Amino acid sequence: MDDARTPAPRPVHLHWRYLGLVALGGMIGTGIREALSLAIPPVAGIPFTTAAINIIGAFVLGFLLETLAHRGEDAGRRRVLRLFAGTGILGGFTTYSALATDTVLLLQNAPAVGLAYAVGTLLLGGAATAGGIISARAIRRKDAR
Repeated sequence: MDDARTPAPRPVHLHWRYLGLVALGGMIGTGIREALSLAIPPVAGIPFTTAAINIIGAFVLGFLLETLAHRGEDAGRRRVLRLFAGTGILGGFTTYSALATDTVLLLQNAPAVGLAYAVGTLLLGGAATAGGIISARAIRRKDAR
């Protein structure tokens, strides 16, 4: 009888390859977000670009994850794409920390505007995620015909 145990597989988040993919994707997403933020300034003190980035990112992430989930196990190229594009690029592109900071600043100066900005962004982000999921499903159904 052999008491030697097979070590458990190493968790995905501890593989250097996957960490590198997330980091590279994050650099790309953050660069795109910063370029947009610099190119499109706030309007009347309201950072609409940050809200739009988060809403667009929510849609794309919903679409991506729904698409990948129905193509099979989270392994191989699907895992690489999820980590690089989803966690990396879209994680760097979206910025809920800036949303929180912007909300606090708006609440200090114009509480109603700050509240509308925060709640509106979160509600639209949730709707955008649902829209991304629904769009991916619609395309999958169309392709199945």
